[in-house]
Amino acid sequence: MEIVDLMEAHYRTFFCCLEDWSEDMKDAGVHKERWFQKMKDQGLRVKLAVVDGKACGMIQYTPAEYSATEGEGYYFIHCIWVHGYKQGIGNFHKRGIGKALLQAAEEDIRARDQAGVAAWGISLPFWMKASWFRKQGYRKVDKNGMAVLMWKPFKEGTEPPRWIKEKKRPAREAGVVTVTSFLNGWCPAQNIIHERARRAAQEFGDVVRFKEVDTFDRCTLCEWGIADAVYIDDKRLGWGPPPSYEKIKNKIAKRVKKAKK
Repeated sequence: MEIVDLMEAHYRTFFCCLEDWSEDMKDAGVHKERWFQKMKDQGLRVKLAVVDGKACGMIQYTPAEYSATEGEGYYFIHCIWVHGYKQGIGNFHKRGIGKALLQAAEEDIRARDQAGVAAWGISLPFWMKASWFRKQGYRKVDKNGMAVLMWKPFKEGTEPPRWIKEKKRPAREAGVVTVTSFLNGWCPAQNIIHERARRAAQEFGDVVRFKEVDTFDRCTLCEWGIADAVYIDDKRLGWGPPPSYEKIKNKIAKRVKKAKK
């Protein structure tokens, strides 16, 4: 295994988080590619773990001002992902690849004279576990629902970052059901939800209105305090893997039925 910087030969697999075999990824659209094009000259860093020429793990991190955190002078890890499915290239978990990616990123960030590195973890025991980051020397400095903000300072006296917290949410509108998607573009899973919600909303004609909120724009992100989410009226779709198109459509249909009463 070797850790390398992202090269053009691996763009396609990076845009779909190493899951180019997945049918679900076809629903993600081109949002991550567009995000990459905007970010590639703004400090985005991507490293891949490569075995026999195949990318089996990845880490992507950006300057803090391109994250959903408050602060500056540090980098934020958006994602560490090691391919763990039987499909495609196979399962590469339990080989120390995640640790190797994180170490390479930290060395890179230190070389850029940054004050530290932040990452987000999940409080439940699945992908991007906060407990895993704790074992790598990070500490919890903030929480937003299940999203735990983890922090490792590189310089003494550095103030830890904080989440940008939700300031408002979409309101119900009389006579119409509104589906609002907050979209940054960096995460294919959220891009899948966005595209499925958009398509489902269109099934209902004028009864349902679909709105996209571009949270890549920093002012918009700070105005709402929401980075990536889909709301049906004022109710947010839950955490977890992307719900199916049918499940999203059914949730919209239930809301339409209530609105007509």
